[in-house]
Amino acid sequence: MRVTEGGDTGRRVLRHFLPDMVYGANDGLITTFAIVAGVTGAGLSMTVVLILGFSSLLADGFSMATSNYLAERTPAGDETQTARRHAARHALVTFLGFVIPGIVPLMAYLLPITGDYRFVLAAVMTLVMLFVIGVGRGLATGLPALRAGLEMLLVGALAAGVAYGVGALGALLVSGGLTV
Repeated sequence: MRVTEGGDTGRRVLRHFLPDMVYGANDGLITTFAIVAGVTGAGLSMTVVLILGFSSLLADGFSMATSNYLAERTPAGDETQTARRHAARHALVTFLGFVIPGIVPLMAYLLPITGDYRFVLAAVMTLVMLFVIGVGRGLATGLPALRAGLEMLLVGALAAGVAYGVGALGALLVSGGLTV
């Protein structure tokens, strides 16, 4: 009987923090891959991908976590130690939910890969991770898992396409290849 109770407690905790995890993971993957796609679209170096990718990953993760902390405390205006701990837990889950999956697009640039396959690998790894997180969201909430996975995959793919296009357009504008 205790196993069931523990499982129920675990599910309650998971559902309680699930929005923070999904929001963080989705944003971490998409914004980091958007940096990778934009820099690649602009034809900039692998060093630029890594510098911009990691600086954005950590700064955006911190920003989301602190914003979540403030948002959790705002509705009630509760300044008790318990309220601050509750908000801090949500902030930590958001930060970890953002940073851990957000590293995925950068891993292709850290692996010893030769040739021009890094961007393709980063794209595939990102899209697979978006789908897996979406499926997990579906399973945890009772939504159709395949649909939930495809929703996250589609949103991420659209955001990546926009970032790549902006990077490519920016490169054309700066190089003088396109006049406006």
